[in-house]
Amino acid sequence: MHEANARCETILSISLKLLVYDIIAKMNYIKIDNINTPELSIYHKLRDNAFTADNSFIADSPKVVNMLLESEIEVKSILATKEYYDEFSYLIESKNVEKLFLVNKEEMQRIVGHKIHHNCMMHGTRPDATPLDALGDNILMLDAITSTENVGSIARSAAALGVDSYLLPSQSPHPYGRRALRVSMGYVSKLKFHIYEDISQTIQELKKNGYRIFAAEVTPDATLLSQLKAPHKWVLIMGHEGKGISDEVLSICDEVLSIEMAEGVKSFNVSVAASIMMYQLINKTH
Repeated sequence: MHEANARCETILSISLKLLVYDIIAKMNYIKIDNINTPELSIYHKLRDNAFTADNSFIADSPKVVNMLLESEIEVKSILATKEYYDEFSYLIESKNVEKLFLVNKEEMQRIVGHKIHHNCMMHGTRPDATPLDALGDNILMLDAITSTENVGSIARSAAALGVDSYLLPSQSPHPYGRRALRVSMGYVSKLKFHIYEDISQTIQELKKNGYRIFAAEVTPDATLLSQLKAPHKWVLIMGHEGKGISDEVLSICDEVLSIEMAEGVKSFNVSVAASIMMYQLINKTH
């Protein structure tokens, strides 16, 4: 019986390898002879928070690119080494990507214009924003956040905790900016997102749609997080990294929340505070 099982496992292993080899053989790579070809210029031009008129964006690193390949996002091309294509051929084949540019690591660095520590990049089309009235029951909302890293880190935590909607001001870094994508590990692709212009107007619209608005801030009348009672539909607002949330915005929120902290400590990093509060809100929702 043991020998028969071993033979079956060997046959299965060989079959899988043959399948992968067949997929690799069918891939139509575009070998780059001239790194200055116009088709590759987007990989150099689109830096951190830049987009083209057609909402193109660039993602990099295998983990991020693979996460996006598993999503519904339109992928226009991949720029990668043979090692990447060989390892993830099954995933690339399932997406039916039109253009697969083949380069070595040195050529990739010359195209991008700086040293890199990964072996793949992706050119995709940023998904459309979700209308405000089509967001989920639990929303993480940013007010004047300036750090791209925080935008990405908060997106990753939201996805992990099951908060599926992300509301951001137009002045903040976009969640599909290259660095934000990388920090989020691509998990921003699992979130509905909406970009707003006026925070006061947006809060009022959310209230009309039945959401309770919580503001994360340290104030004398704030509700301690341990004493929170959360409704089914809620919005959590996280403020500017240094200035917090303005009095004007606080005045139109339903409730201010504060995390209990040790004496002498004034605040958490905004992405850490967002994670703690989202976890508590999710678990206290009734």
